[in-house]
Amino acid sequence: MATRIMAAYYYLGQDEDFPELNFAQGDLSTYGYLYPHAMEDFTQINQHVDVRDHHAEVIRRVGANSVVMLKNTGQALPLKSPKQLAVIGEDAGPSPFGPNGCPDRGCDNGTLAMGWGSGSTNFPYLVDPLSAIQQRALEDGTVVQYVLDNYDTSLIDSVVSQAEACLVFVNADSGEGYIEVDGNYGDRNNLTAWMRGDDLINEVAGNCSNTIVVAHTPGPILMEPWIENPNVTAVLMAGLPGQESGNSLVDVLYGTVNPSGKLPWTIGKKREDYGTDVMYIPDGPEPNLNFTEGLFIDYRHFDQAGIEPRFEFGFGMSYTTFSYSSLRVAAVDVSDTSVGNDEPTHTKHHQTTVRPTVCPHRTAQLNASAYTFPSTISSISDYIYPYLPRNGTLTTGPAYPSASVYAERSETPAGGASVLWDDIFVVSATISNTGKTAGQEAAQLYLSLGHGEPVRQLRGFNKTYIEAGQDAEVSFTLKRRDLSIWDSPSQAWVDVRELGGDVGVFVGASSRELRLNGSIPAMGNGGNGHKGVTGDQEGSGRLTTAESTPFVTQLSDGQPEVPVMTESAL
Repeated sequence: MATRIMAAYYYLGQDEDFPELNFAQGDLSTYGYLYPHAMEDFTQINQHVDVRDHHAEVIRRVGANSVVMLKNTGQALPLKSPKQLAVIGEDAGPSPFGPNGCPDRGCDNGTLAMGWGSGSTNFPYLVDPLSAIQQRALEDGTVVQYVLDNYDTSLIDSVVSQAEACLVFVNADSGEGYIEVDGNYGDRNNLTAWMRGDDLINEVAGNCSNTIVVAHTPGPILMEPWIENPNVTAVLMAGLPGQESGNSLVDVLYGTVNPSGKLPWTIGKKREDYGTDVMYIPDGPEPNLNFTEGLFIDYRHFDQAGIEPRFEFGFGMSYTTFSYSSLRVAAVDVSDTSVGNDEPTHTKHHQTTVRPTVCPHRTAQLNASAYTFPSTISSISDYIYPYLPRNGTLTTGPAYPSASVYAERSETPAGGASVLWDDIFVVSATISNTGKTAGQEAAQLYLSLGHGEPVRQLRGFNKTYIEAGQDAEVSFTLKRRDLSIWDSPSQAWVDVRELGGDVGVFVGASSRELRLNGSIPAMGNGGNGHKGVTGDQEGSGRLTTAESTPFVTQLSDGQPEVPVMTESAL
């Protein structure tokens, strides 16, 4: 992990044109012990270097673009300068302890903008939703009333009954297991909204016919207790948006930013729908968990088991509408059509007569001067060093035996045989903005490989900005790896086209709203599987549970040109 992180650090030149950093991870004080465990060398340990640059602008934009709109009945959103607005829920306001009041963010007080654990950081500030909404209300002349106590039902009823629109905020949190929050040790104990969130939503909706739900969560929550309530007119999943939380949310609430986020997980109707659960209680001193579910988790499990979700993986609404057309699949000219075994894909063991040099077995005392603690280094108490004490002696023990078989280092590059990463197909489609508002659409590419693999698997996505009334072409590059599966008996990757059966190709707005479908022929079915093909021009619409088995439409002959690749805006 350290190598991966530092490689990126040097690759981006952050050791050259950036200010030098200095901080002590465990102590944010300006002065302290350089070696805290030994309580030695009291000095300045933090210089408090500001490295943020334009981070606020970036995270506000990312936060707004990540909001997922799940429901919007009667164009409840965007808000249109309501005369009176009610803001309800502890998650809307600031924490009474400040944004960094709990160690490693290990609590759930006020609005939730970050999970807890060793990977957390300190907020330089935190714009809570209520503050941002009040600022916008000043511009519009809107009256804002709020209740931040989730349990004060009488006051909540009084406030929301007067409002034109009611924003109710709920959350659920998770983090790392060394911190416990409300009985949750890292993983959540359930999939419900915390702090009586379901009851809070129903309380507001019972007295306000225009209830808009905002949820800050690290993953899915169950919505069945209130999602079909006709008074719940809109639902936004705002994730964990960071320091610009309120501003990024207001950008979406008032239409400055058109929502374009898509669910990175499935929202089921009940907990049991998800299949595999968390191991909450260890099965022994050394817990052992066999991942027998394989690839069948989240949407792949829902599809395989024929379970209808509340909101499927990849789902997300917009203030505008999009249509899909002109699916095209073009082959990239490559000379080799199979993975093959010309390059080893795993390490093999061979007998070898060359043995590493081993120190001969001796019992005589050795000269330890080369291994003693250097006089130029000051030792720190309780620290472990790779040296012998200056007054130490060395006596050899038995030599390690030489192994008769050694693993020969594989010549295969990291990631497997290089041909796995050859570009072999380009899939493209046209997306049209058929509404009256500019927006971004995240088109998604799924493949159906067959042969015991999941019904469909995500193989690419491309978020594209499109002006109202305009078209845009999106494209996805498929590598041979995308069409290959691992064959355990042969210990090699196999292109599924060699196994017979066409590969289903689907492009759409979610894992079940697949607007276009086609296929890539199997090898030997009308060619070698690299023949240029065009797709079905008709959308398949939203798939129901009964239609969740993979279907394939044979693509017509013809050789369209390979589309020009467009930049993918993630």
